[in-house]
Amino acid sequence: MTTTLEAVETAALGLSVPERAELIQRLIETVLPTQPLHPDWEAEIERRLVDLDSGRVKTIPAEKVLAEMRAMIQAASPGKPDA
Repeated sequence: MTTTLEAVETAALGLSVPERAELIQRLIETVLPTQPLHPDWEAEIERRLVDLDSGRVKTIPAEKVLAEMRAMIQAASPGKPDA
């Protein structure tokens, strides 16, 4: 490891956990840049974020959704043991 890389690593380790996570994301994007989304997808994402931020829609915890899905699958497959 070069001296410069070691200095950068030392400085990075001095950051808070959220700052290190942000740094990781930024570095990954320089190595594996994300492809731009189609404008329709960008608009849909923006619409959904506005709906969430305004309180017009509420999120459902993943655990609840998965439990409901498991119950639906179990109901459609009588006689099969729970997974």
